[in-house]
Amino acid sequence: MKDLLGGLVVPLVTPMDRPGVPSAPAATPLLRAMAGAGVRRLMLLGSNGEGPLIRPDRLPAYVAAMVDRWHGLVDGGVVLVNVTAAGTDEVRERADRAVAAGADALVVSPPTYFKHRPDEVVAHYAALAGCGRPVVAYNAPKYATPLIESSVDGLVALPHVVGVKDSSGEPATLAYLVKAAGHRPDFTVSQGDERALAAALRAGAGGIVPGTANLAPRLALDLLAAHEAGDGAALDRLQELNTRLAGLHAVRPGVPAVKALLARRGLCPPHAAPPLAPCTPSETDELERVVASLGSYLL
Repeated sequence: MKDLLGGLVVPLVTPMDRPGVPSAPAATPLLRAMAGAGVRRLMLLGSNGEGPLIRPDRLPAYVAAMVDRWHGLVDGGVVLVNVTAAGTDEVRERADRAVAAGADALVVSPPTYFKHRPDEVVAHYAALAGCGRPVVAYNAPKYATPLIESSVDGLVALPHVVGVKDSSGEPATLAYLVKAAGHRPDFTVSQGDERALAAALRAGAGGIVPGTANLAPRLALDLLAAHEAGDGAALDRLQELNTRLAGLHAVRPGVPAVKALLARRGLCPPHAAPPLAPCTPSETDELERVVASLGSYLL
C-alpha cells in the first residue's frame, strides 16, 4: 500500500473555469508548482476543495483528469479524494465515482447535518469496506459529528480505515487518536489544524494536512524536516511562520482568500462554488499585506 498520510498532504483548492465548475486544465499551473516544491500527496474536494458545494455529476471527469495529471508529474504521487456527504448512501455513490476515476484513497467525515451516535458513525465507515480503496477518516467537528473515544476505537478495528485527519483543534482528541493508532502499524494520524502542526508532530502525529500549504508548501515540508531532524528551535520558528500565514483568514475566512492569493500569482482562477463569493480587490490587497513577511516561502 502507498504511504497515504505520512508527511505532508496538501488539501488542494479546486480550480474552476467558472463558479462551481471544477477544471483540471485550470489546475495545471498549481499542480506544476506543487510538484516543483516537492509535494507528493494531494487531497481533492475537502473543505479547502469546496467538495460539498460541487455537484456530484461534475466530479468524475475532474478527479480522473487530476489523478492522471498528478501521477504524470510525480512518480509515486498519491491522490486522496474526499467523498463526505450527509448520509451513507450518498457517500457510497460518491465513493464509487471517485474509485472509478482513479482515486488512490478516499477521505470521509462522519455523516454531516444530523448528530449521530458512535455506533452509527462506525457503521457509516463500515459500509465502505467493499469500495476497493483505503479510507481515511476526517474529524471535522465544525461540519460533522465529532469523533469520540468509542467511535475512534471502532474505526481502528476496521481494516480498510487506515488513518484519521484530525481538524478538531483539541489536544486531548489528538492524543487519544495517537494512542489508538499505536494498536495498528498501518494506521496514521495527521493534523489539519494549521496553528498546531508542531504540537501535533511532537505528540506523535505522523503527518500534517494544512490548508496553508496551498500557498506555502515548502514551509510545511521544512517544518516536517525540522521535526524529523529533532531541531526544536527551527520547528517553533516555522510553526510561528505558518501561524502568521493562517492569519489571512482574519481578513476573509476560508477558500476565497487562498484562491485570491493564488490568482494574483497566476496559479488558480479566483472562482469559487456558489454561494461563496470571490474576494474583492481591497480584500486581496489586505491579504497580500498579511502574507508579505512569508517571502520566498509563498508560491
